[in-house]
Amino acid sequence: MWSAMLGLVALGAMFTPRASAQRTPAAEKSNMELVGWSDLQGRSAYQPLVHKQGDRFIAYVGHHGGNVVNPLSGKQEDNGTSLVDVTNPRQPKYLAHIPGAPGQAEAGGAQMVRVCDGSTLPRADRSKVYLLRSFGGSAHEIWDVTDPARPSRLTIVVSGLRDTHKSWWECDTGIAYIVAGAPEWRTRRMTMIYDLSDPAQPVFIRNFGLPGQQPGATGPVPTDLHGPISTGPRGNRVYFGYGTGGNGVLQIVDRNKLLTGPKEPSDANLLYPQIARVDLPADAGAHTAFPMLGMTLPEYANQKLRPGTAAAAGIEHDHDGAAPVRTQAGRDFIAVVGESLANECFENRQLVRMVDVTAESKPFGVSTWTVPEASGHFCDRGGRFGTH
Repeated sequence: MWSAMLGLVALGAMFTPRASAQRTPAAEKSNMELVGWSDLQGRSAYQPLVHKQGDRFIAYVGHHGGNVVNPLSGKQEDNGTSLVDVTNPRQPKYLAHIPGAPGQAEAGGAQMVRVCDGSTLPRADRSKVYLLRSFGGSAHEIWDVTDPARPSRLTIVVSGLRDTHKSWWECDTGIAYIVAGAPEWRTRRMTMIYDLSDPAQPVFIRNFGLPGQQPGATGPVPTDLHGPISTGPRGNRVYFGYGTGGNGVLQIVDRNKLLTGPKEPSDANLLYPQIARVDLPADAGAHTAFPMLGMTLPEYANQKLRPGTAAAAGIEHDHDGAAPVRTQAGRDFIAVVGESLANECFENRQLVRMVDVTAESKPFGVSTWTVPEASGHFCDRGGRFGTH
């Protein structure tokens, strides 16, 4: 399944009607085999998501802006969302295309997709399947995709925005952390939180961002949000990544305080749910803040905790109901990933930065990772090189 998804995304991004007639380099691979592929009607792909619906697997693929003819309708359609049946990964079947916003690159299209079953959402129609997606840079929508060959728009969550990007939707609670550009805020990307437990009736909860981004603030504006990841009620954390290729910020937030605390966007109220913040160097982005919690380090398996240091170090705790950690082996990390943008290495190298957050209030970096450029002479081969 993953091989099919990777092939579908890579080819959807590489092969456009214009590029297909051009000479392309020979395909290369490492530790994987191409199983199947779809050209996605020649639309440039961004975010893919594979969702099990009954006995089928449906790929929902967000697209950058642009437009091509949809062979299913015979119409020229602005790039939006592709729905592809990948149950048989060797023979993907293109089911439907939902047009997006007009415009090129990130100004148009419908890049972001999230899918939840009504049987999981607390107050939804249990027979339905729902798609949350961005609409260009101006809105977020919910579509009924119960029959993925016949999607229908259910509602507009919010419109009139300055920008959008990669949101997060908790299917078990319905809480959605929507990346948006509220017109009155000083930044083009912050967080608008909605209760989408009944997708037909969105309920606004609050706006959130870094101090200095809110209306009425003064001074420099902190870097834009790229996206959040929530661990839900059980983990009670939301991890925010701000900045893509520079001036990155990792923010760790108490989910319960975020949802139930004071909501007027003053500096004090924006700081109220914050547990920790890490400001990265100017050349480092925080495109993604991916939690890797409860990791076991075999090297430290025999290291007993010195008396009095466990609580201070923040490592005498449990993970998912397990017994409290009694050795140094159990640790929590955040993978902070920068985004490479410029082709042929005409920018600072973006890395994966591993941040130890076992003691949440005292996060610290423990390692970085990158692919050696010389291993493939990547800077001379075109395209982006670095993490994303």
